[in-house]
Amino acid sequence: MVVRRPPGRRAQILAVAADRFHRSGYHQVSMTEVAAGVGITAPALYRHFRGKPELLDRALRLGLDDLAAGLRAAGTTEEVGAALAAVAVGHRPLGTLVQRDARLLPPARRAALRRELRADVALMAAVLGAERSELSQRDAELLCWSALSACAGLSYQSAAPQPRRAEALLRELVSAVLAVPLDGTDLGPGPGPAAGPAPGTGSVREPGAVPEPGPAREPGPLTRREELLAAAVRLFHQRGFDNVSTDRIGAAVGISGPSVYRHFDSKAHLLAASLVRGRERLRHEVDGAIAAADGPGAALTAGLGAYVRFALGNGDYLGAMLSETERLPPADRRAAVDFRRDFLRTWVGLLRQVRPEYDAAAARIRVHALFALVNDGVRNRPHSARPDLGDCLLRLGRAVLGLS
Repeated sequence: MVVRRPPGRRAQILAVAADRFHRSGYHQVSMTEVAAGVGITAPALYRHFRGKPELLDRALRLGLDDLAAGLRAAGTTEEVGAALAAVAVGHRPLGTLVQRDARLLPPARRAALRRELRADVALMAAVLGAERSELSQRDAELLCWSALSACAGLSYQSAAPQPRRAEALLRELVSAVLAVPLDGTDLGPGPGPAAGPAPGTGSVREPGAVPEPGPAREPGPLTRREELLAAAVRLFHQRGFDNVSTDRIGAAVGISGPSVYRHFDSKAHLLAASLVRGRERLRHEVDGAIAAADGPGAALTAGLGAYVRFALGNGDYLGAMLSETERLPPADRRAAVDFRRDFLRTWVGLLRQVRPEYDAAAARIRVHALFALVNDGVRNRPHSARPDLGDCLLRLGRAVLGLS
């Protein structure tokens, strides 16, 4: 007797795998769990896919092929926005998989993914350039990457929004992002003196946007513990938790691997401590700026400036926060998730005070779009090296929040 496989079984498997990876993180999901989600055995799953790397690769393809097809058919920026919004809503896990899990693919597949995304951006930039001839190629590409990131922010919402409404709002956000002027026009006060940026992230130097920092105290020497925290968060962001040994972390600060354990009980403890330190700085800089402002409008403006300033100087923390939170022990993971939830709630509340016509769902989509746009912007080469990046991110942030 011939046993026929149900039609669309591979598509079923990929949809379940994308959802599981999105919700729990690639490392936390087993092939057995994916098989159970489809209603088959693990051996049956291996008849379709050789292992988790192939599953992740093909799950990414699930949305990226639709994105490329939509952009190839787009002849106007309005159609570009429709293509981005349709993929963001129809393949909601895609943003998380691209931003967090794709770096776990084999090197050749990572390189291919980057080439495909660059080709997508080139398609978008050509359409945008035809409508906005004043834009340089560099500026057009920055706007297009930013539009991609803003739509990817939908992945980070814990609850799925109403699809038609979300798609309409994302189209609006893409239109706003692609219309942002990057010609030096003054849009009001910038975020204030910039903290020292991480290597490669660029710093803001445009008069009227982000003033030059005044004379600063010479920083004191870092303690060994602080050196380890800084080295660890950088390496975890660049290489991933599993690909970084204590020997490598120790070597980054000039000590042996075993000496790391004089300061931290385990590599997991070091990851948790480095993310806690990042959260402390974020809370101090951004919440402090919001609390010091007079009224919700000023608070939102101050918070945006402070977040951009923080991102410029802490790209490694933001990257590790996005990619490594799932590797934390349960109690530390809950603390990290609670912090993010509270942080988001503050911004949604402020935005709704400033723009009372936004309901909670619309405000959440806009705030998630803001954070995704800024977090990607400071880490996306070569645009992360722009000397005016801080001012660009302020303009783009105001656009997605509906403040410009």
